[in-house]
This record gives sequence, C-alpha cells and structure tokens, in this order.
Amino acid sequence: MVSIAPSILSADFMNLGKEIRDAEKAGADMIHVDVMDGHFVPNLTIGHFIVKQIKSITELPLDVHLMIEKADRFFDDFIKAGASVLTVHFESERHLHRSIRYIKDKGVKAGVSINPATPVNALYSIIHEVDLVLLMSVNPGFGGQTFITHSLEKIAGLRTMIAERELNTLIEVDGGVKVNNAAKVHAAGADILVMGSAFFKSEDYKETVKEVRGSCEQKVG
Repeated sequence: MVSIAPSILSADFMNLGKEIRDAEKAGADMIHVDVMDGHFVPNLTIGHFIVKQIKSITELPLDVHLMIEKADRFFDDFIKAGASVLTVHFESERHLHRSIRYIKDKGVKAGVSINPATPVNALYSIIHEVDLVLLMSVNPGFGGQTFITHSLEKIAGLRTMIAERELNTLIEVDGGVKVNNAAKVHAAGADILVMGSAFFKSEDYKETVKEVRGSCEQKVG
C-alpha cells in the first residue's frame, strides 16, 4: 500500500499543532518536514527545535528532509529532536557515504535525495546503503510547484535498479503530487508520496487520503 506523507511546508503555521493532529486523524503515514537553509535552496524554514515540538504531539514518524549545506553539522540535533528518517541531498554532501553511515549508526533511517537534474544512475554506489531515495519531482525550495513529468521515467528507472540489485530501498517522491497524478507516480514505482499543498490546501484531509489510496489501488490492482 502506498504511504502518504503530508509536508508541513504547506501547512498553516499559525495552527501547526492542529494541522499535524488533523493529518494524523486523516490517516497520514508520516509527517514530512522540509528543512531549508537559504543557501542550498532559496528559502528558509525551520530548525530542530520545531521538530522536537512536533515530535511531542504526534505518534507519526517524522520524515526530515535536510535541504541544507554541510548537513552533517546538524545530524545530532535532528536525531535528538526525534527524526525517524533523516534524508540528505546527493548534491550537497561531499562525503555522502560517511554521512549515511553516521545516521544509520545512530539508529535512524537514512535517505538520500536527488534533484530533477541529477540522473538516477548517480546513486548506483550508495543506494544499497540507504533506507530510501527521495526523488524530487520539482526543483526544491518552494511548495506548490508543478510536477515535472520526466520524473515518472526517473522513478521507473530507480525501481528497476532496486529490483535488479534485490534491494528493499523505498522510493519517496516529493513535488507536485496531487490526487489526479498520485496513481501514475505510484504505478511508476513510488512507495511514499509527499503531498504539500494538495493535502493541506484541500477541504477534507481524510477524503484526500481516501481518494489517493483509492486511485493507487485501482491503478495497480
């Protein structure tokens, strides 16, 4: 079954606690937290202290996506704050293998993310080390962008690589995922769908989860 990870980047921060609780009640599988530094991406978001507060109000796993430079400086902070998954960018980590091993040695699941212009085969030498690959289907930095259709080919290519090497690596897709394209993204090979504005701007979170799951099951069933 496909997993749904609402991204709080699109939530109402004046009512963040309620937004997260409502997402949990609606049937979300995890909470996606985008951390941006204004350098690796042209935006600033939240720090580990907010992650700690989120952890205190939800039982859902926290899927923390570090879109920051020199991310290793902050691994311990986010791990202590309660991250269940810590994902770093292929493009930002000079010593990616070391970073992945450090995260996993701390008992946290480790992910690697690639931007739209980064080819899937760039991950060949690290994919066996990670728990998930987060494929960006928009250019990172802002919510509400349109899904890049070429991403479907990248997802399928990544799925083939994982299958050929008999790995259990999960595929997560972030950017422009909506009710009307979720089934295509899942059918291409995605295990986890990150939904930002399509989730938090919808009128009924529970109905959105139901529609996405229904469309994915119908597509692959």
